[in-house]
Amino acid sequence: MTSPAIDTLTADFPRPERGVVERLAKLPAANIGDAMDRLGVADSAIQAIWPGALLAGPAFTVWTRPGDNQGIHRALELARPGDVLVVAGGGDSSRALLGELIGERAINLGIAGFALDGAARDADALREIGMPVFARATSPAGPYKNGPFRLGTPLAFGGVPVLPGDVVIGDSDGVVVVPREQAAAVADAAEAVFADETNRRQAIVAARG
Repeated sequence: MTSPAIDTLTADFPRPERGVVERLAKLPAANIGDAMDRLGVADSAIQAIWPGALLAGPAFTVWTRPGDNQGIHRALELARPGDVLVVAGGGDSSRALLGELIGERAINLGIAGFALDGAARDADALREIGMPVFARATSPAGPYKNGPFRLGTPLAFGGVPVLPGDVVIGDSDGVVVVPREQAAAVADAAEAVFADETNRRQAIVAARG
C-alpha cells in the first residue's frame, strides 16, 4: 500500500515566531527543561552524534517504520528552511535512517537539523559539513526505503509528545521539546532560570576567594 503524501495545507502548519526560537536557542536545554517542570525532555539516550552539535527550530514530524527512511526523503521535499525533522522511528538502532548524503541535501534546503528516535550514520562526515543530528544510536547499516510513513502528524519522540511547529532544542545534554503555543512563556521562564543559576554560580565562585 502506498503511503499517503502530506498535502500542502498540512505542510503549512503554524510555526513559532523566529525571535522566540532564537531566544530558546541561546539557552541550555537543561534550563528549558527546568522551566517546563522537567516535562518535555526526551529520552536521555537520544544525543548528538557529533560533539558540539546544536539544534533549534520548529518540528516537522515524520513517523516511519523502524529502519525505513522513505518518509524522510519525502519530508525534505516539503519542510521549510529552519525546520527540524523530528523522526519517530520506533527507537530502532539496527539501521541508520540517514547519513551524509541526506545531510548534504538538508544543508542545501536550509534544514536546521534532525532529531531521530532511531539511528544515524556518517557521524564524522555530518560533523564536517555542520549538520546537527541527534539520534538514539549510530550504525553503519543502511535503511530500507519502502515505507509506510506519515508526515505532519502528532507523534511520540523519546517519550515526549511532539506536534508540528513545536520548538525542538538540542545541545550536549540532549533534546527538549517546547509546545509551540507555550514557547514565548517558556522562553521567559527559562531566561529567568538561566539568570538565577548564573548569579548562584558567580556567588559560589566568589566564595572560593
